[in-house]
Amino acid sequence: MDKEATLTIGENSYPLHIVEGTESEKAIDISLLRKESKFITFDDGYGNTGSCESKVTFIDGDQGILRYRGYDIADLATRSNFLETSYLVMYGNLPTSAELDLFSERIAKFTQLPDEVVTAINSQPKNLHPMGVLAAGLHALGGAYPHLCTNDRKSDLESFDESAALIISTIRTIAATRHRFLLNEQVPEIDPTESYCKNFLTMMFAKESEPKEIPPSVTNALDLIFLLHADHEQNCSTSTCRMIASGGANPFASLAGGVSALWGPLHGGANMAVIKMLNQIHDAGDDGSRFIESAKQGKTRLMGFGHRVYRNYDPRAKILKAACDDALEALGVSSPILEIARRLEEEALKDSYFVERKLYPNVDFYSGIILQALGFPTDTFTVLFAIGRSPGWLAHWKEIAETGKKIHRPRQIYQGSPLRPYLPTGDR
Repeated sequence: MDKEATLTIGENSYPLHIVEGTESEKAIDISLLRKESKFITFDDGYGNTGSCESKVTFIDGDQGILRYRGYDIADLATRSNFLETSYLVMYGNLPTSAELDLFSERIAKFTQLPDEVVTAINSQPKNLHPMGVLAAGLHALGGAYPHLCTNDRKSDLESFDESAALIISTIRTIAATRHRFLLNEQVPEIDPTESYCKNFLTMMFAKESEPKEIPPSVTNALDLIFLLHADHEQNCSTSTCRMIASGGANPFASLAGGVSALWGPLHGGANMAVIKMLNQIHDAGDDGSRFIESAKQGKTRLMGFGHRVYRNYDPRAKILKAACDDALEALGVSSPILEIARRLEEEALKDSYFVERKLYPNVDFYSGIILQALGFPTDTFTVLFAIGRSPGWLAHWKEIAETGKKIHRPRQIYQGSPLRPYLPTGDR
């Protein structure tokens, strides 16, 4: 294939280098176009713009492919777990037994929060959304470990192993601390030898007066949710994290920015929207049948179905569906909301209207159902998303810190007023 394209503007032509990825993705390099022609390209929302070269995640939405560092998501979901996959995403290779042991030890070491971070979390206004608390908690966490939060790229890279373990471990503690605080409760002690997800569920829900064994299928389902959300290429929050990192900011600030971007309902709030939709259907006295017909007529939107990236079945949804069924069976959960969800799923998978439009249940549909069944408050669902996404954000921070040469600075097309004279107040 020719390695150059040519852009012709009027009588002038400009050669443009073609960049090809390892999976045959192709892009036209326009990085020198403005310098040579005084033109920039316009792509509102960056939907057709390659903002970087990355080695972390590959997605083919048409084929329903998702890979972390070259490993198929189905293979990882079947054979790996969240912590091992986190290591893979951040460092590029699956860990050896010794490397995984060391990584797990670092995670266990950092479970507890410094007192000043707990104070910062609990001093936030009670009505502040948990995502706002999480962003504030990450900033406070960086302040409690100043040697990890220097804003000196070389120094922050040298301490990346410690920073990454600290963030991945305590991001769940920040969430649990806030949840318990609003209930006037303390986060209980945990067993550092237990799994990442079992300890998180203990921190969130365990009661000394009612000790309960957590079924393995339940912890496995939560672990799988985290694993399936560990990275997803250049989405809104990851691009935000990379943008902040490009300015030389430390991992704590960069991830706090990612959290704030994920907070938006168009990005991280989709699984919350699923539960809201199911509750509305139930409150209307519908078993889902009327809602489906209304969706087919374009009067309502079926939340948790279809995906902007995947034009085929979301590969993560196939995996999570089985875990969802196992977890609900283990919990013995039965509710009208879940029955409505199952009816929507059944109808959408066989109704030609949805099949032809490829409106299959996506990962948000199943994760929302699982998280509600586990007892997580709906407004914490996006926090769970952030916990799972933290290794991906850290991987992209690391990639920028290791390879980034300049601060990211998009251009714009100004559409405001031309030059105007300043007029005194009386003449306006």
